[in-house]
Amino acid sequence: MKKEIFLCAINNILSGTCLEDCKFCTQSVRYHADIERYNYKSIDTIVNEAKQAKANGALGYCLVTAGKGLDDKKVDFVARTAKAIKAEVQELNLIACNGTASIEQLRYLKEHGVDSYNHNLETSENYYKTICTTHSWAERYETCQNAKSVGLQLCTGGIFGMGEEAGDRDSLLDAIASLQPESTPLNFYHPNKALPIKARNISQEEALEIVKKARKLLGEDRLLMVAAGRELLFDGCEELMFEAGANSMVIGNYLTTVGDTPSKDREMLKRLGYGVAKTCHG
Repeated sequence: MKKEIFLCAINNILSGTCLEDCKFCTQSVRYHADIERYNYKSIDTIVNEAKQAKANGALGYCLVTAGKGLDDKKVDFVARTAKAIKAEVQELNLIACNGTASIEQLRYLKEHGVDSYNHNLETSENYYKTICTTHSWAERYETCQNAKSVGLQLCTGGIFGMGEEAGDRDSLLDAIASLQPESTPLNFYHPNKALPIKARNISQEEALEIVKKARKLLGEDRLLMVAAGRELLFDGCEELMFEAGANSMVIGNYLTTVGDTPSKDREMLKRLGYGVAKTCHG
């Protein structure tokens, strides 16, 4: 058997209410993208969805909220949700993805069962001002440092194909590596007609080079995940991304776009001779 692949699932627990102007994101209210928008899901619903994700083979489970960052209400809700999930679902790495966050907020989440914090740098520091003006790249980097300082595992990556140049991609990978994250999601831009960024400027070959560079920079012992946009670039060619160095992937749906069914992905892994990781440790 080839290497085992770590599976992760995403739950968009607060959707489409963001006031920021990130040009790549359908959750911004500024662009009026045709997506499902809702306030907080019920905790019982989220727990049941966590159980289903675990049954589908996911070991990582990410709780995502729309918006720039954490406030008192979000911190409380995510903490209560984390505690409820941990009480009913065993051997699940619980990831919070709630935007910019302070040391105090992140420490509170850790105390209530959150294992990892996901906050992506998205692109290079230089290119970031082109795609977002309402908050800075430095705030993102600081949040990643805050997560590490309280003992949370760090999950940070970015999006490729948003009009950036090759130098921006290298700069982003270097910045990610400087944080020494436990997990790095590589996302590939998914165009939406409502968004200011109209097209994706990345090929499958370029995406594979990014995977290879990321693996070299991060080392062999870290999780390197191919996430959003995987189906657009690698449908039917998934073995290429694993051969390039990926050892993790998202199953199921993304934040506002539909992914392949978990059963299809598990069948694909079996066909290619890859196992599915059964534990978060080792």
